[in-house]
Amino acid sequence: MLGALDIERALTRGEKAFEPGLLARANRGYLYIDEVNLLEDHIVDLLLDVAQSGENLVEREGLSIRHPARFVLIGSGNPEEGELRPQLLDRFGLSVEVTSPRDIETRVSVIQRRDAFDRDPAGFMAEWAGAEADLSAAIVSGRDRLAGVATPSTSLYDCAALCIALGSDGLRGELTLLRAARALAAWQGDAAVTRAHLKTVAPMALRHRLRRDPLDEAGATTRVQRQLDEVLP
Repeated sequence: MLGALDIERALTRGEKAFEPGLLARANRGYLYIDEVNLLEDHIVDLLLDVAQSGENLVEREGLSIRHPARFVLIGSGNPEEGELRPQLLDRFGLSVEVTSPRDIETRVSVIQRRDAFDRDPAGFMAEWAGAEADLSAAIVSGRDRLAGVATPSTSLYDCAALCIALGSDGLRGELTLLRAARALAAWQGDAAVTRAHLKTVAPMALRHRLRRDPLDEAGATTRVQRQLDEVLP
């Protein structure tokens, strides 16, 4: 992950050279970590340092290298197998709960698509190429509109009121909520952020920032929705 001495060049050419690791290759891109909640503590500390500074410092095997490492961190994992350290969890802007579909039609559709891919991967990808191209074009169009999306002061007050009601520490909750709502507005082609945008993205932006409440057995998403109904009716 960090990078190290290029052993091959050292042995064959006698040169001391740096071999970039995952953090260098992820610069200006994405770093995906599966089972992120099972990372060892020293790796979590490393990710926290790099996420804060935007740089990776490697000092090992006679090397001292500093290189930029700015990336979007994407993690997945089963929370029942272990908890993620709060400091790192707070670095994730949005959180999505993935569950199995409960209705038969959706499950059958998933099975059919997976079976179609297994039978003919190239044909399956060709069939969906148009839909993916449309989605890509919509994302680019929304990104171009993002700078022009207005943010009324009422939306800022809504963000602050909701985060206070949920007991969210710090201001990352408000900032993430606002940015996500603005992105949604740009995606939908709306001129300004509205309360509807905030209510749509609030569970994703805030569910993982809640403090534990031993007296409240409701899940995080339920707690966020409950406060949404009270604070932003």
